Amino acid sequence: MTSDPVAPAEALRRHFDRELAARGFRADPAQQRAIAQLADWLGAQLAPKRRWRRPAAGVYLWGGVGRGKSFVMDCLFAAAPVANKRRVHVHGFLQELQQRLNAYSGQPEPLARVATDLAGEARLLCFDEFHVHDIGDAILLGRLLECLLREGVALVFTSNFAPARLCPNPLYHVRFRPFIALLQRHCQLLELDAGEDYRQRTRHDWGRFIQAPAERADSLLCRALQIVAGEGGELELNRRSFALRGRSGQGIWLDFSALFEVPSSTADYLWLCEHLACVAVSNVPPLHRLSLDVQQRVINFIDVAYDSGVVLLLASESSLEQVCADIGTSDFSRTRSRLQQLSSSVENCVAC
Repeated sequence: MTSDPVAPAEALRRHFDRELAARGFRADPAQQRAIAQLADWLGAQLAPKRRWRRPAAGVYLWGGVGRGKSFVMDCLFAAAPVANKRRVHVHGFLQELQQRLNAYSGQPEPLARVATDLAGEARLLCFDEFHVHDIGDAILLGRLLECLLREGVALVFTSNFAPARLCPNPLYHVRFRPFIALLQRHCQLLELDAGEDYRQRTRHDWGRFIQAPAERADSLLCRALQIVAGEGGELELNRRSFALRGRSGQGIWLDFSALFEVPSSTADYLWLCEHLACVAVSNVPPLHRLSLDVQQRVINFIDVAYDSGVVLLLASESSLEQVCADIGTSDFSRTRSRLQQLSSSVENCVAC
């Protein structure tokens, strides 16, 4: 690491300006403030330890969907002159964490051991799209963060939620408050306040949304996947069996009910998106008709699919606006923004 605190700060500012210029954008005032404060924090983090006042151990950057939080984090990550650094998404990281804990099964303080391993691998750890709803995940992540802070790992978070709104379920929220206090005590809190959703100005062609009668949609999905209708079978995954409508070399087709109206998990979605190039889901209903559990599974799936690079094909007799209407789940604004980036032009769909 460099010993000049100005160098990384200036490198971050310059990198941010170059990346914005390459996209033809100009930073709005909230983004300018965020990048300036992140640059100052990074410079202080990398300064010699003889400073009389230590900088915050981490930064928690939060705000509405499409405000450029991930873009700002990407700039920080790229510009930080740190050899050992990692950028993770919460869903994949939770799966990794469980695997690491299993390796220390039966040994004392397995979570502390995992934290020591992580600290040895990354002095800067960036969590993109940080959010927790399951109380088991919330408690596990909270205790891990305590251990990572003790190990001296610099932590950066982006989230749609202010720390106080993490783990929002009132049944569980009180149990997560100690870890919210930990974030508030050790992290510099930066808000990218309300402004333009930049996702709506950028082209991110990650799939298609097909609005058509069921028979017509099925025909279009068969053509996109280059399969014959009815050649599906079963997919055995994590001790569950999923009924398939169709299957090709690198793609599968499921009905919405077969994927989401069963107790599927984020681990299932991670496997699908890591091992397949294309996932098609037909008969998508208006989501407000469904239980909160099903809505949350859809949110988790879209998070995983969007970040994985998989091609997503969704088919519904309803419009996308009708599918997304009247959803009260707090996470759904992010999901809606990502679904709105799906192209509606199925005729140009690239076969999987």
